[in-house]
Amino acid sequence: MRKIWKTLVISLFLSLLIVQSALAALPFKIQSDSVLLMEAASGEVLVDKDSAKSLPPASVTKMMVMLLVMEAVDTGQIKLTDKVVASPEACRMGGSQIWLEPGEEMTVEDLMKAVGIVSANDASVALAEYIAGSHEEFVKLMNKRGQELSLASTNYVNATGLAPDGNGPGNITSAQDQALLARELLKHPTVLKWTGTWIDSLRGGESFLRNTNNLVRFYDGCDGLKTGYTNEAGYCLVATARRNGVRLIAVVMKAPTSPVRNNEITKLFNYGFSQFKAIKVLSAGQVLGKTKVMKGQVTEVDLIIPEDLLVVLKKDLQATPEVLVKIPPKVRAPLAQGAPVGEVVVMIDGETKVTAPVVTASAVEESGFFRFLWQITKNVFEGCFH
Repeated sequence: MRKIWKTLVISLFLSLLIVQSALAALPFKIQSDSVLLMEAASGEVLVDKDSAKSLPPASVTKMMVMLLVMEAVDTGQIKLTDKVVASPEACRMGGSQIWLEPGEEMTVEDLMKAVGIVSANDASVALAEYIAGSHEEFVKLMNKRGQELSLASTNYVNATGLAPDGNGPGNITSAQDQALLARELLKHPTVLKWTGTWIDSLRGGESFLRNTNNLVRFYDGCDGLKTGYTNEAGYCLVATARRNGVRLIAVVMKAPTSPVRNNEITKLFNYGFSQFKAIKVLSAGQVLGKTKVMKGQVTEVDLIIPEDLLVVLKKDLQATPEVLVKIPPKVRAPLAQGAPVGEVVVMIDGETKVTAPVVTASAVEESGFFRFLWQITKNVFEGCFH
C-alpha cells in the first residue's frame, strides 16, 4: 500500500513539473484559458497554451459563416450585390444585431459588413438562410466544411454562437481549430475590408456601426477578424495583424475580461512581430520569362509576377531564398491580361515557403484562320532552315 502511495506521489510531482515547464515556456503571463499565436504564411505556431482545449466560441462562430459566404461568392452561387429578404426567424435573434425587420431587403455585402463589424446575429442567420435555404441546412454546411478543414474539436449547432433554445449543447471549438479556420478565411482578403473597419453605417447612414474589436483602432496593422462573448464562453477573440509583410493570427479563448483579452492579443502580436521578418524576393511586374502562344495575334507573351513576392523567415535565420520559375512551353490564345499560366516557388534550405502564380503581362487575342495558317507555315520553314 505504501508503495502504491509513493508511486502516486511521484506521478503527481512529475505531472506538476510538466505543467510548470509548459507554463514556463510561455513568453509572458496568460490569464485566458486557451491561446495560440500563428505565423500565417507558414502556419508555424509560436505560442500555445492549451490550444486544443474544447471551449464555446460565442460569436467567433461567425468566421465559418463568413468563410461559407465568400466561398459561395467565389463559385458564383451568390453575388455580393444580391438582395436578401430578412425572415421572421432571422429577425428574432437576440444579442448583437442590426434590428432587421421581417421582409427588409439588404445586400449580401451589407449583411457581411454587419457580421464583420458588429457581429450581428440577425445578419448572420439571414445569410445562412439565403445560402442554404434554412438555418438548419446551413449548420450542416458549417460542420461539413469544418470536417474538410480538419477542425477536430469543432461542432456547430447554430450560425450565431448564442446559447441554443432549450439550453442544449451549444457550439464548441478550440483555439487551434479557430487559427486554422482564420488561415483559411484569410484566403479571401475581401473580408478584411469589413472586419478591419472601425466605424461605418448601414441604411444610408441611419444605422451606426462600431467594430466590436477595439484592436482594429488601437493596434497598428490589426484588420480582423472576430470577437465573441457570452457568460459561458467568456471573452474570445481571433485577431490578425500585418506589419512589414508579416501576418500573424492570434487566438484568445475564455479571457476573464475584455481588457485582458485585448491585452493578451497585443502581447501575442508584439512577441510574434519581434520574431519574424519578411524578405522581398521578387517585385511586382518583374518579367520572369516568356512562353509561346498558339493561335495568337502574337507568337509569344511576357510572363510576370503580379505582386511583390515576400517570404517570411525567423529573424535569426540567415538563408538565401532559392527561386524556381515553372512556365509551360506554350499556351493557347485567347489570353486575358493577368491570366495565370505558370507558377514561381520560393524555397529555403530545400523547403517550399511560398508558391505564387506567374501571369501574362498583356492580353493576347486569338488570330484569324489565315494568320494562324501563315504562322504554321512560317514555323515549318524556320524549322527546316535551323
